Amino acid sequence: MKITFYGHASVGIEVGGKHILVDPFISANPLAENIDTTTLKADYILLTHAHGDHILDVEAIAKRTNAVIVSNAEIAGYYAAKGFQAHPMNHGGSWSFDFGKVKYVNAIHSSSFPDGNNGGNPGGFVIEGEHKNIYIAGDTALTMDMKLIPMRTKLDLAILPIGDNFTMDIEDAILASDFVQCDKVLGYHYDTFGYIEIDHKQAIEKFSDKGKDLMLLKIGESIEL
Repeated sequence: MKITFYGHASVGIEVGGKHILVDPFISANPLAENIDTTTLKADYILLTHAHGDHILDVEAIAKRTNAVIVSNAEIAGYYAAKGFQAHPMNHGGSWSFDFGKVKYVNAIHSSSFPDGNNGGNPGGFVIEGEHKNIYIAGDTALTMDMKLIPMRTKLDLAILPIGDNFTMDIEDAILASDFVQCDKVLGYHYDTFGYIEIDHKQAIEKFSDKGKDLMLLKIGESIEL
């Protein structure tokens, strides 16, 4: 399983011979100017919620690649009504795709489209594929619901928001890693805007002090699990 960071809360996942994009907000992110969205591969696009900084490039990429959009029922229905392929899910539900199993799990945030349409309730994803399991938290506060995840799935990586203000901060993300029982963390949702700028060195040290590994990838950089 290969995971690539595209800035903000956008990640790419290569698993089972398929390409997955999560929350593609790339073309308007000045920090991601080196990423060409017209060349990104996508068989699936997973969306945690409907905010503009998570869905900006969905339609352009889905139109070019014919990707299946996977999200909650309201978001999937929104795109299906526009003629895109979509797979609706809801909290606690899972589905076995051709790349692995996906479960839609709780997140505490808000969710509405920039045009005012209902974006349903926000969520995160647990993905099991190629004998590797990852948790993509989406935009969320720390929540006790995270403790449910390791009751069903042993994680190899947790992808957690760490920028504060709109989501968890560093300290809460450390607690979240305790809750999901995963000490290997990829941080995201930081630095894009003034509200969520972080001190990288301090963040890594705080995780390290708790015996945990926080990875802050450069935009376009990848890791393999």
